[in-house]
Amino acid sequence: MKKSVLLVLVGSRKESAVNVQKVLTGWGCIIKTRLGVHDGLLDNCSDQGLLMLELVGDEEQKEELSRKISLIAGVSSKLVHLEVPEMESTDEY
Repeated sequence: MKKSVLLVLVGSRKESAVNVQKVLTGWGCIIKTRLGVHDGLLDNCSDQGLLMLELVGDEEQKEELSRKISLIAGVSSKLVHLEVPEMESTDEY
């Protein structure tokens, strides 16, 4: 099993969130799962946020999304590929 996850750290949400959302909307077809978290409640909202995106599609698309997100001021991203090795089947139980 293989998974690709794009981690996006937004350092100044108030200034960057609109641009981040525009890029994500443009690449929405390769985003299978999106989770966004930030510290803060109600009137005390944090200016930093973390997005975790599970991606599908070819590697060039994933790399390009990561590159475009990283071009936004105050935003960094890291594309992570995870794989669980196949287990050898055995007839013994």
